[in-house]
Amino acid sequence: MEQDWIWGFVGGLMIGGAGALFLLMNGRIMGASGIIGGLVDGSGRSNWGERLAFLAGLVLFPPVLALLYGTVDTRLTDNVWLLIAAGLLVGFGTRIANGCTSGHGVCGISRLSWRGLAATIVYIVAGGVAVVAFRHLFGVI
Repeated sequence: MEQDWIWGFVGGLMIGGAGALFLLMNGRIMGASGIIGGLVDGSGRSNWGERLAFLAGLVLFPPVLALLYGTVDTRLTDNVWLLIAAGLLVGFGTRIANGCTSGHGVCGISRLSWRGLAATIVYIVAGGVAVVAFRHLFGVI
């Protein structure tokens, strides 16, 4: 039996634990788009150090894992430009939706937020539609 599900389970525990710890320590929701957005638009000047540390962890942890485990296969695509475009679209979308999956999905649903549940459902449906469209209709992934 494949054991890859363990990595998803461990990652989910880490994200959930980090979200709970962030809420307990700061009294704020750990939404990645809000943390990064506050650096970009300047609204997070009062706690820029913690925001930069969060961003550094997001950027530096994957290369560390790649060094420890060799290559990391996302099983999606090797097209770097497609990944960059997708990341930018997700970034714009999360700003428009006033939050991302870590804010709405992990933290919002755990607080029984209807807005978080609705946003998460929309994210999942939109992601499914995008995969079907880009894989089966356009053949780019």
